[in-house]
Amino acid sequence: MKKMLLYVTLLLVLLLSNTILADAPLPEPTQRPDAYYRLFRTTNLWTFIKLDTRDGRMWQVQFNVQGDNRGIAILNDQPLIDAKDRIPGRFTLYPTTNLYTFILLDQIDGRTWQVQWSTETNNRMVIPINEFFK
Repeated sequence: MKKMLLYVTLLLVLLLSNTILADAPLPEPTQRPDAYYRLFRTTNLWTFIKLDTRDGRMWQVQFNVQGDNRGIAILNDQPLIDAKDRIPGRFTLYPTTNLYTFILLDQIDGRTWQVQWSTETNNRMVIPINEFFK
Protein backbone atom coordinates (compact mmCIF):
# COMPACT_ATOMS: atom_id res chain seq x y z
CA MET A 1 0.00 0.00 0.00
CA LYS A 2 2.86 2.38 0.83
CA LYS A 3 4.48 1.64 -2.53
CA MET A 4 1.23 2.38 -4.35
CA LEU A 5 0.83 5.69 -2.50
CA LEU A 6 4.44 6.56 -3.31
CA TYR A 7 3.91 5.80 -7.03
CA VAL A 8 0.70 7.82 -7.19
CA THR A 9 2.37 10.77 -5.42
CA LEU A 10 5.36 10.59 -7.75
CA LEU A 11 3.07 10.44 -10.78
CA LEU A 12 1.11 13.49 -9.60
CA VAL A 13 4.30 15.46 -8.98
CA LEU A 14 5.57 14.62 -12.48
CA LEU A 15 2.28 15.55 -14.12
CA LEU A 16 2.09 18.87 -12.27
CA SER A 17 5.71 19.77 -13.02
CA ASN A 18 5.20 19.05 -16.74
CA THR A 19 2.11 21.26 -16.78
CA ILE A 20 3.99 24.10 -15.07
CA LEU A 21 6.98 23.74 -17.40
CA ALA A 22 4.77 23.66 -20.48
CA ASP A 23 3.32 27.07 -19.54
CA ALA A 24 6.71 28.63 -18.76
CA PRO A 25 8.08 30.94 -21.47
CA LEU A 26 11.08 29.77 -23.43
CA PRO A 27 14.28 31.51 -22.39
CA GLU A 28 15.70 33.98 -24.87
CA PRO A 29 18.77 32.67 -26.65
CA THR A 30 22.08 34.28 -25.80
CA GLN A 31 22.94 36.76 -28.52
CA ARG A 32 25.81 39.14 -29.02
CA PRO A 33 24.57 42.68 -28.35
CA ASP A 34 26.97 43.98 -31.04
CA ALA A 35 25.75 41.60 -33.77
CA TYR A 36 24.63 43.14 -37.05
CA TYR A 37 21.38 41.16 -37.02
CA ARG A 38 19.28 39.71 -34.19
CA LEU A 39 16.12 37.62 -34.09
CA PHE A 40 13.42 38.54 -31.58
CA ARG A 41 10.74 36.03 -30.62
CA THR A 42 7.09 37.05 -30.76
CA THR A 43 4.41 35.27 -28.76
CA ASN A 44 3.23 33.73 -32.04
CA LEU A 45 4.66 30.23 -32.39
CA TRP A 46 5.66 30.75 -36.04
CA THR A 47 6.88 34.37 -36.14
CA PHE A 48 10.13 36.18 -35.34
CA ILE A 49 11.30 39.71 -36.06
CA LYS A 50 14.73 40.12 -37.63
CA LEU A 51 16.37 43.45 -36.75
CA ASP A 52 19.38 45.11 -38.34
CA THR A 53 20.81 46.49 -35.09
CA ARG A 54 22.91 49.06 -36.96
CA ASP A 55 20.14 51.06 -38.63
CA GLY A 56 16.69 49.83 -37.46
CA ARG A 57 15.56 47.96 -40.57
CA MET A 58 13.23 45.03 -39.73
CA TRP A 59 11.63 41.98 -41.30
CA GLN A 60 8.94 39.59 -40.12
CA VAL A 61 10.24 36.03 -40.41
CA GLN A 62 7.59 33.32 -40.52
CA PHE A 63 8.23 29.58 -40.58
CA ASN A 64 6.17 26.42 -40.34
CA VAL A 65 6.65 22.69 -40.56
CA GLN A 66 4.62 22.17 -43.76
CA GLY A 67 6.41 24.91 -45.71
CA ASP A 68 3.36 26.58 -47.25
CA ASN A 69 3.47 29.70 -45.02
CA ARG A 70 7.21 30.19 -44.80
CA GLY A 71 8.65 33.58 -45.77
CA ILE A 72 9.92 37.03 -44.93
CA ALA A 73 7.87 40.23 -45.00
CA ILE A 74 9.31 43.73 -44.79
CA LEU A 75 8.38 45.75 -41.71
CA ASN A 76 10.79 48.60 -42.39
CA ASP A 77 13.31 48.60 -45.23
CA GLN A 78 14.43 52.22 -44.79
CA PRO A 79 17.35 52.92 -42.42
CA LEU A 80 16.32 55.09 -39.49
CA ILE A 81 19.73 56.81 -39.29
CA ASP A 82 22.41 58.07 -41.69
CA ALA A 83 24.95 55.55 -42.98
CA LYS A 84 27.78 57.32 -41.11
CA ASP A 85 26.01 56.70 -37.76
CA ARG A 86 25.51 52.94 -38.20
CA ILE A 87 26.85 51.03 -35.18
CA PRO A 88 26.22 47.34 -34.42
CA GLY A 89 23.89 47.03 -31.41
CA ARG A 90 22.50 50.55 -31.74
CA PHE A 91 18.88 49.37 -32.10
CA THR A 92 16.99 46.79 -30.04
CA LEU A 93 13.39 45.61 -29.67
CA TYR A 94 11.27 45.32 -26.54
CA PRO A 95 8.08 43.22 -26.49
CA THR A 96 4.86 44.68 -25.15
CA THR A 97 1.85 42.90 -23.70
CA ASN A 98 0.17 43.26 -27.10
CA LEU A 99 0.78 40.16 -29.22
CA TYR A 100 1.57 42.17 -32.36
CA THR A 101 3.44 45.17 -30.96
CA PHE A 102 7.06 45.84 -30.06
CA ILE A 103 8.91 49.02 -29.14
CA LEU A 104 12.04 49.75 -31.17
CA LEU A 105 14.66 51.75 -29.25
CA ASP A 106 17.64 53.66 -30.58
CA GLN A 107 19.96 53.01 -27.65
CA ILE A 108 22.18 55.98 -28.51
CA ASP A 109 19.76 58.88 -28.92
CA GLY A 110 16.67 57.40 -27.18
CA ARG A 111 14.21 57.69 -30.06
CA THR A 112 11.43 55.08 -30.07
CA TRP A 113 9.05 53.55 -32.61
CA GLN A 114 5.96 51.38 -32.34
CA VAL A 115 6.51 48.23 -34.43
CA GLN A 116 3.41 46.37 -35.55
CA TRP A 117 3.80 42.97 -37.23
CA SER A 118 0.94 41.10 -38.85
CA THR A 119 0.11 38.40 -41.37
CA GLU A 120 -1.92 41.12 -43.14
CA THR A 121 0.19 43.54 -45.20
CA ASN A 122 -1.99 46.57 -44.35
CA ASN A 123 -1.51 46.00 -40.60
CA ARG A 124 2.32 46.05 -40.65
CA MET A 125 3.85 49.36 -39.64
CA VAL A 126 6.65 51.20 -37.90
CA ILE A 127 5.49 54.50 -36.37
CA PRO A 128 7.67 57.02 -34.50
CA ILE A 129 6.62 57.60 -30.90
CA ASN A 130 6.94 61.35 -30.39
CA GLU A 131 7.08 63.31 -27.16
CA PHE A 132 3.74 64.55 -25.95
CA PHE A 133 4.35 64.84 -22.21
CA LYS A 134 5.61 68.33 -21.48
